[in-house]
Amino acid sequence: MGAIRTTCPYCGVGCGIAARVGDGRKVTIKGDADHPANRGALCSKGTHLAETVGLEGRLLHPMIGDRRATWDEALGEVAGRLKAVIEEHGPDSVAFYVSGQLLTEDYYVANKLMKGFIGSANIDTNSRLCMASAVAAHNRAFGEDVVPSSYDDLDKADLILLVGSNTAWCHPVIWQRIEKARQQRGTKLVVIDPRRTETAERADLHIAISPDGDASLFNALLADLAMRGKLDRRFLADRCAVPEGFWEGLGGGNPTGGIAPAQFVALADLVAGNPRMVTLFSQGVNQSVGGTDKGNAIINLHLATGRIGKPGAGPFSITGQPNAMGGREVGGLANMLACHLGFSEAERRDVQWFWQAPALCSEPGLKAVDLFRAVHDGQIKFLWVMATNPAVSMPDAGFVREALARCPTVVVSDAIADTDTARFAHICLPALGWGEKDGTVTNSERRISRQRPLFAAPEEARADWRIVCDVAARLGHADAFDYAHPAAIFREYAAMTAISRKHGKLLDLTRWSDATRMQYGAMEPFQWGGRHPFESGFPTPDGKARLIVAAPVTAAQADDSWPLRLNTGRYRDQWHTMTRTGLSAKLSLHRREPLLEIHPVDAARFGVADGGLARVETPQGDSTYRVAFSEGQAPGQIFVPMHWTDTMAGSGRTGRLVHARVDPVSGQPGFKDGPARVEAVQPDWRAFLLTRDPVTLPAPYWVRARVKDGWLTELAGHGTADLGGLLPEGNRCEAADLTRGMQRMVVLDDAGALLAALFVTRSGELPPRDWLERQLGQSGANVAELLAGRPAAPMDDKGPTVCICNDVGEQAVFRAIADGASSVAQVGSCTGAGTNCGSCRPAIARLLEEARSAMKEAAQ
Repeated sequence: MGAIRTTCPYCGVGCGIAARVGDGRKVTIKGDADHPANRGALCSKGTHLAETVGLEGRLLHPMIGDRRATWDEALGEVAGRLKAVIEEHGPDSVAFYVSGQLLTEDYYVANKLMKGFIGSANIDTNSRLCMASAVAAHNRAFGEDVVPSSYDDLDKADLILLVGSNTAWCHPVIWQRIEKARQQRGTKLVVIDPRRTETAERADLHIAISPDGDASLFNALLADLAMRGKLDRRFLADRCAVPEGFWEGLGGGNPTGGIAPAQFVALADLVAGNPRMVTLFSQGVNQSVGGTDKGNAIINLHLATGRIGKPGAGPFSITGQPNAMGGREVGGLANMLACHLGFSEAERRDVQWFWQAPALCSEPGLKAVDLFRAVHDGQIKFLWVMATNPAVSMPDAGFVREALARCPTVVVSDAIADTDTARFAHICLPALGWGEKDGTVTNSERRISRQRPLFAAPEEARADWRIVCDVAARLGHADAFDYAHPAAIFREYAAMTAISRKHGKLLDLTRWSDATRMQYGAMEPFQWGGRHPFESGFPTPDGKARLIVAAPVTAAQADDSWPLRLNTGRYRDQWHTMTRTGLSAKLSLHRREPLLEIHPVDAARFGVADGGLARVETPQGDSTYRVAFSEGQAPGQIFVPMHWTDTMAGSGRTGRLVHARVDPVSGQPGFKDGPARVEAVQPDWRAFLLTRDPVTLPAPYWVRARVKDGWLTELAGHGTADLGGLLPEGNRCEAADLTRGMQRMVVLDDAGALLAALFVTRSGELPPRDWLERQLGQSGANVAELLAGRPAAPMDDKGPTVCICNDVGEQAVFRAIADGASSVAQVGSCTGAGTNCGSCRPAIARLLEEARSAMKEAAQ
């Protein structure tokens, strides 16, 4: 069987994948060399997709409460409760909370049912948490949510600004493209980020702005360019509308936010001297209480200098999810109607006619934060959550959990059985996962690609669009949702974009409105709007873009109660709430625990130790993390990751910490700058547990990570470490040292294979986990070796894993450097590190720099 061309389910780059299916659910994953988004490249997450397509943890049957149900029962229960709520409380007592993990066809039917047939716009998406401010900035500046740039612009730029984006970790394939441009044409790179990330370490210039200092910086840049005479006066006159007092409101070219004057001059010189400039911005811009103004400050700079709609130039919002764009296009946000249309009478009239909608909503619905507030206060009584995990990912997640617990009906459609959100559900509906779905997605550059099935639907799982249509039929709308295949849904959506064109929008897919099922099946990736969609004008009444007054966020001041500022974000090899990536042993190597990254100066100030535990507290809640000292953190700021859940850890859950304040225009929450404090946690004992299967854990601190043949769990607690009950049945062997409070136990099967191991200490050191975890399920080691946690013959110290693709440790990299490797490419030639997905190349570059510094010091 030949390769099946499909699309990666992770970030918004939208990489093409060539998948070859083997026996059962085995699959070989390669990058699709013919896909224009990635040209065959993949990141670590995409490369290791094959580790995540098993049926472990899957929801495979409908559930009503704790009882397995038939589809007929479950759908009848959903439709019956939905009807009853609408009849008693009206359509606005219903809400859908959907996801950028849905395919466009899923999104389309969910939006159609909610807005056209239930009669409420209370459908919002988790894209509200990551892209809503970029959407609002586009709409204000351009008249429509259209990304004006393409990936090809990165290849042609002389200067790239990365703003609030750890691109090397969060969009590694785009990072590879940037690296190539730097190598081939000498493209300069500036990173604007409060943290010195691996991305920032590789930049020509790193501007470590204060949190939320972006609008002030870009206003100052624009004022400086105006003083230098670098504005494009003709473009401003012919293509832009500038509000009265705009230029005076920019200030005098002096940004706030702790930027050294010399650094600002260096940045302004680069911007002034390089008209071919792309500004790539992401969550550091969007996830802010001033995110929309930040986006518009960036866009203002490009409009005023005419750096838009040209090769190598433009503002570029890079999306976080695989189909956040598709959801934006069909209308999955509560403040959009459908297909980039709003709620004017003319737009509503045309949509009502097209859908033949009996109950079209009349106004925007509740955005995500307000939606869950309405659930909490009882206004919303029926909530359907599709393909997302808001109990973890929403800000002030403790409040969201209270809301879910209060809601009379919570329906969850998901591929995973046990999620933090599903634990609150009254009805769970089994949905398809990646490798089973059939439909389309849209990436960050407006490129639509097919996601094709590799496997048959497992057991009773169904496509999300099919589930929505089945419920719609039971509500009496069978004719309007009578789709035999996702191709029929896509045809209807494509036809509907004729209304968008009628109302002056650029979104136009009408050439697909009569596509056959075969043509849909064979669809090649295509980019609607072309590379530069604004070449002939902007979709505003006068054809001009708008410069928008962008107000800087008022800088928050630390005080004695909350002396630190909290920043949150992603890890390189994990995704959202880890329901997929958490199943991969390879992807778990990079960060096995959620880390509190803190500057050593702050660590000393608050008495926390590197490698120890610390509690982070905010006005919303608290959570405990492993401490990691980081010179890349500015003093006064701390960073924690977003990924861990109650199913993977007893703490480290960041959603508990984040405030629910939102941008006033977009409704997007500010995840990047909140008040916090830290204190050391001093456990009485520490332990780790290796098991073949996950176990329920009683310890106050525990974090589980996947290893090759089982699970590794780190634990810590107070009082007596009574953990022997966690071990399975088998032949148990034990060693103890009461003086040091050490206890070690291993469990073997009758053939001598290791089933489990438990190592506990009160005051000593625990052994490295690497060798012992490789013994799970194996029978080669003797009991003495297992209890020692190491083989009798000394083994090489591999050091922390640098390259997960080729299993290369830090020590191998240092040996290659000692043998003469002086570049990332040469290290790759010697060790294989960085030669597959490339996600580890910034880490290799840092090790090279560390080695060079050590050599210089030794020579002095």
